[in-house]
Amino acid sequence: MQKILFVITALVVVLSCQDAKKKTTRLLSESSGNINTLSVVVDHELWEGAVGESIRNVFAAPVHGLNQDEPLFILSQIPPSVFSGFATRSRIVLKIEKGSEANVKIAKDVFARPQRVIVVTGKTNEEIIDQIIENSQQMVLSFKNEEIKERQRRTKQSVHNNNSIKENLGIDIEFPSVYRIAKEENNFYWIRKDITTGTTNLMLYELPYGSIVENDSLINQIIKMRDSVGEVHIPGPVDGSFMATENAYTPFLSKTTIDDKEAIETKGLWDVKNAFMSGPFVNYVINDPENNRHLVVEGFAFAPSVEKRDYMFELESIIKSIKFE
Repeated sequence: MQKILFVITALVVVLSCQDAKKKTTRLLSESSGNINTLSVVVDHELWEGAVGESIRNVFAAPVHGLNQDEPLFILSQIPPSVFSGFATRSRIVLKIEKGSEANVKIAKDVFARPQRVIVVTGKTNEEIIDQIIENSQQMVLSFKNEEIKERQRRTKQSVHNNNSIKENLGIDIEFPSVYRIAKEENNFYWIRKDITTGTTNLMLYELPYGSIVENDSLINQIIKMRDSVGEVHIPGPVDGSFMATENAYTPFLSKTTIDDKEAIETKGLWDVKNAFMSGPFVNYVINDPENNRHLVVEGFAFAPSVEKRDYMFELESIIKSIKFE
């Protein structure tokens, strides 16, 4: 009898936990908001003062590699007194709380799903500012990763079906079906999408492993690589012209990973001489020693007279969807 009661009690506990879990899941609404729009929950007084200035300096800093200043995030200030209901469903939220010990907490799915909430606390304005500055890179990266996942989720709703990239390059890459394969030649791919004022573009190709060496000439190596590929594959509208790296702008280099493989990220500007064409690019040289190669993937945009941050962000999210076989 006791054994039967124990089994019944255990089942009740398990079922209760499952019901509680389902209720918790149901209580979390779907998050919302435009990509790269950051809700900043902070008192108006702090927002108008030095705390607000430090927030803008970090989260509205200019994006590297664009030919005009555009902020990392569009900031939307919300007073704590009205941060309720629909306002709490923003996908990325920065919350400033004055009066507690100096700290930064990064939380997931607090008010909605998916969601990233960062809470910065401090007893004084100076403590809050110090926390923002000291943790700026971690916080920006956390928000950016959340937005890349959202951009990739939207891409999955209508993915281009192209099996030859997987067959020839040994990778899966997800890009929207509105893109087209403009060139496929000797394991080189040029993929394009028409936009209102121009095009967004992707290039994929291979280099022998070791042909790019991380030393003092790394920037020059990447520029030479880009220009040689542009001369062969990306012609300009004038005879003899082609896409090249703009000399007046020094590219921005950093290290990252793509599908757990080390990669060199380069952001800069391209142009076409004598054709008055230019725009931003983001280039990744991904180390793939298992296949004795570097996989090079680049996104670039031609969109004169309009902002380009969101176009480049979409290209970056596509590149970061790469999975190696």
